[in-house]
Amino acid sequence: MSMGSSEAIFLRGFASHVFCYDPCFSKSIFPTKSRVKCRKSRVYAQSLNCSRTHWNSRGGNGIHQIGYGNDAIKPYRYLSCRCQQVGKNNGLTAEDVNGAWLGDRTVKQNPSSEVNALNVGGLMEEAQQVLEEKKKFATNGKISGGDPDSSMDSLEDEAWNLLRDSILTYCGSPIGTIAAKDPTGKTTANYDQVFIRDFIPSGIAFLLKGEHDIVRNFLLHTLQLQSWEKTMDCHSPGQGLMPASFKVKSVPIDGDENNKEEVLDPDFGEAAIGRVAPVDSGLWWIILLRAYGKCSGDLTVQERVDVQTGIKMILKLCLADGFDMFPTLLVTDGSCMIDRRMGIHGHPLEIQALFYSALLSARDMLTAEDGSHDLLQALNNRLVALSFHIREYYWIDMKKLNEIYRYKTEEYSYDAVNKFNIYPDQISPWLVEWMPNRGGYLIGNLQPAHMDFRFFSLGNLWSITSSLATKEQSHAILDLIEAKWSDLVADMPLKICYPALEGQEWKIITGSDPKNTPWSYHNGGSWPTLLWQLTVACIKMGRPEIAEKAVEIAGKRIARDRWPEYYDTKRARFVGKQACLYQTWSIAGYLVAKLLLKNPNTAKILINDEDHDLVNAFNCMIDNNPRKKRGRKPSKKTFVV
Repeated sequence: MSMGSSEAIFLRGFASHVFCYDPCFSKSIFPTKSRVKCRKSRVYAQSLNCSRTHWNSRGGNGIHQIGYGNDAIKPYRYLSCRCQQVGKNNGLTAEDVNGAWLGDRTVKQNPSSEVNALNVGGLMEEAQQVLEEKKKFATNGKISGGDPDSSMDSLEDEAWNLLRDSILTYCGSPIGTIAAKDPTGKTTANYDQVFIRDFIPSGIAFLLKGEHDIVRNFLLHTLQLQSWEKTMDCHSPGQGLMPASFKVKSVPIDGDENNKEEVLDPDFGEAAIGRVAPVDSGLWWIILLRAYGKCSGDLTVQERVDVQTGIKMILKLCLADGFDMFPTLLVTDGSCMIDRRMGIHGHPLEIQALFYSALLSARDMLTAEDGSHDLLQALNNRLVALSFHIREYYWIDMKKLNEIYRYKTEEYSYDAVNKFNIYPDQISPWLVEWMPNRGGYLIGNLQPAHMDFRFFSLGNLWSITSSLATKEQSHAILDLIEAKWSDLVADMPLKICYPALEGQEWKIITGSDPKNTPWSYHNGGSWPTLLWQLTVACIKMGRPEIAEKAVEIAGKRIARDRWPEYYDTKRARFVGKQACLYQTWSIAGYLVAKLLLKNPNTAKILINDEDHDLVNAFNCMIDNNPRKKRGRKPSKKTFVV
């Protein structure tokens, strides 16, 4: 049976399907054995002598089966690639190999998918040249002197060298960037892994630079991990869950130290601090997939059967019915960028903004087929309800604050003004003084009898980018950032949230977390990686000068401070007390901001334009009386992945 590049065997109608694909991603295949030959075409493939890839599954001979209802799930146990040790190949190290890949990405794969004959001497020469270029730039964050333009070029060159040095390879191919790579060799905990959310700015940087392969590999390899067996205390989460991170392990084959295989080892939260599943990973994956297609022009990836199935699995997990009355996603604390206890459990803005953006992106990419109609209908319904809910109930400015101040409570009525029974005494004194006359923002969280009035940067910026916020609200958010520049930007952009939890409030909400002390880490710390989200939002609203000013501030000290993960104190004057140095997404965030400002049109790969149909539906919801909406619901159609 020959079925081309997007084959699938369908069993039991729509109920489940079976598919498998080459880990080297040259095409989709149906192996009859559990061992699949790995075809390589990269510059460094000859050095690695990659021989074959081994698929080990439970009772499936390498076949990946997804079932729903009572059907069994038979995921891959692990994906491994048998390779010779890099250190034994002509004296090249992994670092040299990475450099060689980045030095020459034009090697073509021949029709037989065999490795092209390469000039090993030339390969070593290129790798040596890359290493010499790295040495030109200052170590320890120092930049060579000269005119300002020269300094900025040197700063960007240094950043690119550091970003490329953080690349992780798997089976001879670049697969992502690790969280941090300190040249001194210091590695903190799991910072030697590829985190899904951390790779997003790295992936965008490579896309904008025209280096698409690493992003493609990342998308397809992480897709394989989506249905890995993931269990904690005998409980397995939903099938569509993406891992928080993964690493590449090199393990001996049958105890032979000279013959090793590389194995992908994902973490779905079962090893993470707090054991929290990453809700944002799948949402970011969909956003990056859309950006890859728009930037590279390669739509074949998103059209593959396995990729389409991956999108649907994420949507099915997010759109599943539950007990919640709200259209927002209900999550636990620590399930996004703020991955420690910070009082964001419930319906945090960051998750809702990413959710909205992922729904719009998925709608653009889903192919029309019989099984997609009901899913698309559910997706569109959720988009309308979510946009109305966030714009209407999360928005706050001076006018809205005054309305809340005058709220009546305990209103039992379908037409209640204070629908969530918010007590006016919740308005903190800091907010009354801090709110500018011009400007506003979307609050951090909303639950019954609770509004989290903290300003969360990522949620607000991505609400602008995804058009979750209206045009007027988007401009007002940027107005507020300008008005409160000394609080949100100060000496290093950008505060992750404002203000910090302090005193008894800090003790109760964080559990006296020693890492999230006031004005540190997630509790009011300043994160340079947020530069790229700020830049996208400013470009979308036609106000790039705001981002330019922030990038200029960051450029004055970020390299000198050795690209830290975050900064402490109210004005971000200190490098974070536990911040990792040479943090990859700090480096990538700066580079993406610079690239976008040089060519603002490229920001379109990330921006979701406002949907006029959604606007019309939104207006209809405002005009309709909620009481008229009550009544018996029509029978619901189910959608099948």
